[in-house]
Amino acid sequence: MQSPATKGKDKAKSVKRIVLMGVFWRILLIEAVLLAWSLAYRIVTQGGAAQELFWYSVRIAVLVAVIILFMMVTLRNFLVKRIISPLETIALANKQLRDPEKDPLEIVLPEDVPAEIKDIVETRSEMLRKIREVSEERLRLADFIKDTFGKYLSQKVVDQILRSPEGVKVGGRKETVTILMADLRGFTGLSERRDPEEMVELLNTYLEAMSKEILRFDGVIDEFIGDAILAIFGVPDLHEDHASRAVACALSMQNQLQRLNMEISASGYPHLEMGVAVNTGEVIVGNIGSDIRMKYGVVGPAVNVTGRIESNTTGGQVLIGESTYALVKELVKAQAPLTFIMKGLKRPLVCYPVNAIGEPFNIQLKPSKVDMLGVEIQLPFHCWKVEGKKVEEKAISGETEVFFQDEILVSVSPLLEPFTDLKVMFDFCTDAHCFEEFYAKVISTEEVKGKRVNRIRITSMAENDRKVLKEWIARAT
Repeated sequence: MQSPATKGKDKAKSVKRIVLMGVFWRILLIEAVLLAWSLAYRIVTQGGAAQELFWYSVRIAVLVAVIILFMMVTLRNFLVKRIISPLETIALANKQLRDPEKDPLEIVLPEDVPAEIKDIVETRSEMLRKIREVSEERLRLADFIKDTFGKYLSQKVVDQILRSPEGVKVGGRKETVTILMADLRGFTGLSERRDPEEMVELLNTYLEAMSKEILRFDGVIDEFIGDAILAIFGVPDLHEDHASRAVACALSMQNQLQRLNMEISASGYPHLEMGVAVNTGEVIVGNIGSDIRMKYGVVGPAVNVTGRIESNTTGGQVLIGESTYALVKELVKAQAPLTFIMKGLKRPLVCYPVNAIGEPFNIQLKPSKVDMLGVEIQLPFHCWKVEGKKVEEKAISGETEVFFQDEILVSVSPLLEPFTDLKVMFDFCTDAHCFEEFYAKVISTEEVKGKRVNRIRITSMAENDRKVLKEWIARAT
């Protein structure tokens, strides 16, 4: 249905028709009055026969018609040339405002148009120039906001805030989303041993590569926490397959990190390892904070659980929570579930190491280069358990049994629980080389030659120490 404004526009008459018809009817009315007055005056003053009066009326009518015709032709040309055509030109220019190929400021009028019409054109041009300047300025500002704040927030979040007047209000809504959390292993210790500018450059290179992967799978980067990444799948654009997208993204990130390591190693940068956790759950998503300071993000137990899962990952590993596994189990290849008790949780935390995901992603985790044969090297050591950022004071003595590229079989008493984080110091120091402390995570408990040992994975080690171990392994093999 047409709106009243549209209907009124369709019924509106052109200025040409209004002016000409208005002039015609007014001249006709004047001539009719003159004709009636002339006949009445002739009858009253001179009288005469009816036939004579009839022919007199005919002569007067013909004269009136000639006068009307003359007036309409001459007046019409005058009005069209001086008034109507300039107004029609302005009206046509206004219609062409929607055409990007036309210049709305360009209106060519005859020199002899009335001053008022010239003023209309000049005022219109000045108004359009100001509108264009303001519009271009606002577009530049909008682009600046998108380009600038898109680097601090997700581009989709920025677009949503700019589109909606409610976008900047504090508040949120409940949504079921999938959360991805990734963290580099041992980056803090690595930063302490290398130039800060060099490490910032390395960190930025890493974050850029991982960000591209997250955006490629339509995730939203919530924030960077040092070398850790928090990303969300399922908002602000709703995707029913947000869980599978997040798992595929996690696998792709690990593969991308292996490619990145090949690139940065040529520039002398150390090898990087990353653990990735994926978990699905209900959260509050929206603008969190106050009118003074706010951020777009998510809060809820699902975020905390994701962090707990991530803390138990080892370098190169992708762990997914039970809720995520329930949504993607038909698509993924996963190892046996891992169960561990976490402080603050009422029930055991169960997660699944994932190696691959099928259609439509078809991504398989590339295996890390670990020498599965191993080399027997006995080195005494002391280790300390690490809880969060706190290192326990009590030291545990042990001895290494077998070295792999990034893993070590160690003999300790009592055996350590899987997923325990460790600070380790080899009791080996000669003039040739002294080992610095390094960090590791207990992966499993195994039996080797009838002896129960722990398998630990190195998460952070000084480059010189890692180089020495590689040389020992190479010589021994």
